[in-house]
Amino acid sequence: MTQHIIIATGAIFGMLAVIFGAFGAHALKKILTTDQLHSFEVGVKYQMYHAIVLLALGLSATNVTSATYWCFTIGIILFSFSIYGLVLSDAKGKKLRALGPVTPIGGLLLVLGWLLVLIHTF
Repeated sequence: MTQHIIIATGAIFGMLAVIFGAFGAHALKKILTTDQLHSFEVGVKYQMYHAIVLLALGLSATNVTSATYWCFTIGIILFSFSIYGLVLSDAKGKKLRALGPVTPIGGLLLVLGWLLVLIHTF
């Protein structure tokens, strides 16, 4: 995986995290319950944390394996975006229950990405 792709992916996820965070804090605050808003914010936080990790990996002198890149990238999509979908669909009264099992798969991929960073360190 090239550094440019890793940095660009991190930048895109970071930018979207800021946009989604602002959207949640302003537009969604009026229509979501406190619990729903908290869940949405968890998705935004994890997205931003892992966007920063991608940026750090892309800017570092170490080689990042494709597996690490894909674990973080797909993990962000499955974890954070499934939370967004669950919260927004629940707010509309039509909760997309099929997304429920997607969130932990995304979380598992994020954990695996961190494990790969650890393994690659040694």
